[in-house]
Parts: sequence; C-alpha cells; structure tokens
Amino acid sequence: MAAKGGKRGRACVVVLGDIGRSPRMQYHALSLARQVSLEVDIVAYGGSEPHSAVLEHQSIHIHKMQQWPTFPRGVPSILKPLVLLIKPVIQVLVLLWFLCIKIPAPDVFLVQNPPSVPTLVAVKWASWLRRSAFIVDWHNFGYTLLALSLGRSSRFVAIYRWFERHFGKMADGSLCVTRAMQHELAQNWGIKATVLYDQPPEFFRPASLEEKHKLFCRLDKSLRKPLGVQDCTSTGEMLNKDINETVFTTLVGTDITSKLDRPALIVSSTSWTPDEDFGILLEAAVMYDRRVAAILNEDDSIQEEALWKEMQSGKQYLYPRLLFVITGKGPEKEKYEEKISRLHLKRVAFRTMWLSAEDYPLLLGSADLGVCLHTSSSGLDLPMKVVDMFGCGLPVCAVSYSCIKELVQVEKNGLLFSSSSELADELLMLFKGFPDACDSLKGLRNGALEMSSSRRWATEWEEHAKALILEVISKNLD
Repeated sequence: MAAKGGKRGRACVVVLGDIGRSPRMQYHALSLARQVSLEVDIVAYGGSEPHSAVLEHQSIHIHKMQQWPTFPRGVPSILKPLVLLIKPVIQVLVLLWFLCIKIPAPDVFLVQNPPSVPTLVAVKWASWLRRSAFIVDWHNFGYTLLALSLGRSSRFVAIYRWFERHFGKMADGSLCVTRAMQHELAQNWGIKATVLYDQPPEFFRPASLEEKHKLFCRLDKSLRKPLGVQDCTSTGEMLNKDINETVFTTLVGTDITSKLDRPALIVSSTSWTPDEDFGILLEAAVMYDRRVAAILNEDDSIQEEALWKEMQSGKQYLYPRLLFVITGKGPEKEKYEEKISRLHLKRVAFRTMWLSAEDYPLLLGSADLGVCLHTSSSGLDLPMKVVDMFGCGLPVCAVSYSCIKELVQVEKNGLLFSSSSELADELLMLFKGFPDACDSLKGLRNGALEMSSSRRWATEWEEHAKALILEVISKNLD
C-alpha cells in the first residue's frame, strides 16, 4: 500500500511486554506485512523468542526496549509508592524515545492494551508528534488486572481506570476480543470497537505421528524427569536410553506406533499468576488418583513402585496414567512446583517446561486434552491458549466464567468446570477406556477438529481488521 508522497506505508506494533509472549501482536505484525504489504516495526520488551515466521519476515523489524528491573527485596516498603510513581515516568520516556526517534514515522500505531499506563499515554503523544493514526487492540481492561492485587476500591485502581478510559477514547480506532467487551466499551466507555476474535494461525494444527515421535524424542529427557523423586512416568524408564522409544511412541524400523499403555498427555499453558488458580488442577489430580484406586478396589498397602512396574510392563488399566505438561513462565511457578513434588500420586505426573514458539504448537497437536485455568479479571476476554488448542484439534476442559461460551461449545469441542471436583469427574469420564475405547473424548476431538478447519487468523483479520486499519490510515493521510 502506498502512503502519501509515494512512500511505502509503515505500521508500528507496540507491546509494553515480552513480544515472545504476545502471540496476538505477533500475528498482527505478520498480517500487516503479508496482507497489507506494510513495513512493520515492533517496539516491545525482549525475553522470549517470537515465532520464526516473525523473525524471518524481511518487512518486520523488532526494536527491543530495556526491561524495568524487578523491585529489590531489601528496599524498605515505605519507598514502594515512590518506585511505583517513578516507573511509569521512565517507561513513558523510553517509549517516546523509541516511538518518536528510533523508528521511522509510521502511518499507524497499533498498541496492545493492557497494560494501559503508561502505554496509551505514550502512544497517543507519539501519534500526535508524528502525525500518525492510533489504534488500540483491547485484550482486557488494565484496571481490572490491577484490582486483583489492590482491590476494586483502591484509589490507584480508580486513577488507572480514568487514564485507560480517557486515552482509550482518543484512539482513531479500536479492536477487541469478544462481543461482550465490545458492548462494555460502547455502553460504558463511549468507544466503538470492532470485534476481532483470536484465531489460530496456520502453524497450529494436529501433528502427524512422525512429528509427535520427533517431538517426544527432543523432549524425552524432560518428559522422564520427575519434579519429585519418582513418579508413574519416570520409574524404570529413566534407564531407557533407546531414542527409538519414548514415553508415548515406539519406532521399529521405519514404522512408528503409539504405545497402548502410554499415559494420556494433558497440556495446560499458564502465566503462573493469581488470575489462574493452579490449585484447582492439583486438587483434581489428587481426586482422580484416589477415585481410580477406589474404582479398581486397589489395596492402600500396595507400594507405588510395584504398581508402576506393572504399568510399565505393558499392563493396561480401565483408567490410564495422566501426564500433565504445564508450559509457561511466571511468578508462582516455583511455589507450585514445590507443591507438586510433595503430592506422591500413583497415576498422575506433572512436568513444567518452557517450549520454543515452534515446539509449542507441536505439543498441542500431540496431546490428548487441554486444560485452561484462565479466569478473566474483567469477565470479558477469552483465553488465547484455548484458541490455539482448538487450532490443533485439541479438546479443552476450561474454567467456567461469563463469556467463555463464546469460545467453548459444551459437549461439542470441550467441557466447563467450576471446581476441582467437577474437573476430576470430567477426567474420569473422558479417559475411561483410554486410548481406544474413550468415545466421549473422541467426540470432543472431532468437534475441535471441525472448529480448527473452519476459521484461521488470516481470514478473520482480513474480514474484520484490515478494513478498519486501512480506513484509519486513509483518514489520517487526508
């Protein structure tokens, strides 16, 4: 697209966060480059590697800002308010340096919200100084996230909400992630937003058996290493160094087969923050373990090691072992790893890991079930991790909240739960007879596969975002 004066158009994607952990903004950058032929500058923090499609695109240029240092533990708490005031001031200055000096002037800034303060302030000022358009992509409301730690009645939360609303209304255009959020923005904020649902890009898809085997070979050491001393997927198998055999698959000659006695692979992605109660999953795992033992009339005196040897000798049970792989980074990770190491479960094991942007879709495409613990701070956003799971044809069990049914169709592509007991019941129902005789799980997988083939990010963006962005750019050039 040509801009004024015959120059090539340009867009700037702004994320006051780790760009590698901001997939929706990465997809925006790809669509702006591929579908509108714009040069794209991404201004964000570093940390995690973005997807290779972003790194390798010649029209996408990443500019990494310096991360704000973590609050030193030895500093007196009386100084915390001062630090909280200084931090946004410095962030504004750094943002303005990048947006007004380091990058070429764009036709449009596309900014992720939240965080709102100071991002919306800095981008609005930069758009005015550089005579650029300014679009906000509303992922959630920043003040509701702040309220999780300070409480809704906090004066800081009220001030934050004022800034978010005031500068959000100054944008030339707005995108948002749900119809419920669109309604809230229109009715209570005076902001007209276009709904752009999260959809998986093309690299989220079911994995072939060969891709699964190669992935499990790469992850073999991590999959066999327990968080505690031993568990149902580590005993004995730690000694197996045959790379042709993984926890889930076997290669004989050129033939790859899935093991009949393999554990069910359940994936959950988390940011390890208070808005995702990981304790629900741990409690459900304990309940599954105890309920299966009761159903099979197992004697409590049976030693774990003896049971594990039976499992790994090829003996099949009505209910399988469960291996939960938890991906993600965050502040509460170590706390929960410590809790996991003390569980001592017979049929359930946990692994925590951080995967590359290329291996994460493969893991989802290789799993049997996804679990989402996301509880929206506003009740108006949707978890992108579920979208990714559906893109890989992976059925999901998700925490129930107000607008989750915009995404999860109960008993078609997933199930909802409100407590650890409900989740444990769902695990028992779905995995009874695994791997071949679990009809309920197969039905949900078929529904997820159907959904994965119907919508993709590029199509959604073409239909709902492209026109708005071009209109905003055109008006700004007039």
